[in-house]
Amino acid sequence: MELYRTKLEDSLNFEKHNSHGNFVPAAQSLQVMKKGMVIMRNIKLGTCVKGEEILTMLPHVIHSGFETIELYYNYGLQGTDLVELSKEVNSLLDESKITVSSIGLYVNPLQYENQRKELEYCIDNARRFGAQSVSTFAGAMEGTCVEDSIPKFKEVFGELAKRAEYNGVKLGIENAHMCGFWYRTTCNIGFGPRAWEMMFHEVESESLGLVWEPSHQIEQFIDVYSQLKTWLPKIIHIHGKDGKIDWSHVKKYGAWFGEDYCSHRFPGLGDSNWNEIMSILSAGEYQGDITIEGFHDPEFNGEREFEGQKNALLYLKNCRNEISK
Repeated sequence: MELYRTKLEDSLNFEKHNSHGNFVPAAQSLQVMKKGMVIMRNIKLGTCVKGEEILTMLPHVIHSGFETIELYYNYGLQGTDLVELSKEVNSLLDESKITVSSIGLYVNPLQYENQRKELEYCIDNARRFGAQSVSTFAGAMEGTCVEDSIPKFKEVFGELAKRAEYNGVKLGIENAHMCGFWYRTTCNIGFGPRAWEMMFHEVESESLGLVWEPSHQIEQFIDVYSQLKTWLPKIIHIHGKDGKIDWSHVKKYGAWFGEDYCSHRFPGLGDSNWNEIMSILSAGEYQGDITIEGFHDPEFNGEREFEGQKNALLYLKNCRNEISK
């Protein structure tokens, strides 16, 4: 598989867009260090911010030490004018060093044409925010098995990948199962590696990849470190969300559908070793960012939500510092 990353040019005269549409030399836009012959980028750490709350939340994000954001919407844009919103967001970010890594729209573009049109709209306008990627679901023909959705996936995402390439962005598929499983999907067939193999066999494009997080793989009892090494060339963005298995529950009740055996936790509170994850990302020259995905942790929610996000940010920064030594 091709490595999905922005190539670091040898020439210091190479230029690229920064988050606000200005041009800066690549040597300034990437923080790099050399270990032998490997050049590693300093992965930015941020948070996912709901589109409906972006203008009120950005001041808090800016002053809390986050370095980037994913601006996301669940279920639809709800009439959002991305052109106008980009102007307001860029204005708020203008004096900060925070970037917009990704625009997220988590919908079912296979079954619903209006949701596919909104996804196209996000792809067309992501660069207005300086975003390098658009995150979404693979969609599904709801209630059917994964295989039944593959022909439609090929049709829809074949065109979406071309659209992403034309607009200079990557299109990433998030790995959440959304309470579906192999024989009865809901809105996302892209929840595990067997489906990924089928999807990327049908749509071979450097503009199409994965939005990865360990939590949804942990609840499938997958070795996240081995998986990350295998699939890193296709990973364009990462969500900072972990999973924690309740093994006493599994031993007593099992892990069949409907059993609540895996809680979604902030990084540092789950079963993953993010030092190991960071090491794998650096060794593989990962060129994306990590944005913390909140609003899932059973302990840090409600009034403690932002406390949990800031704790997770500090933990991930410490992990990043460890691999930089």
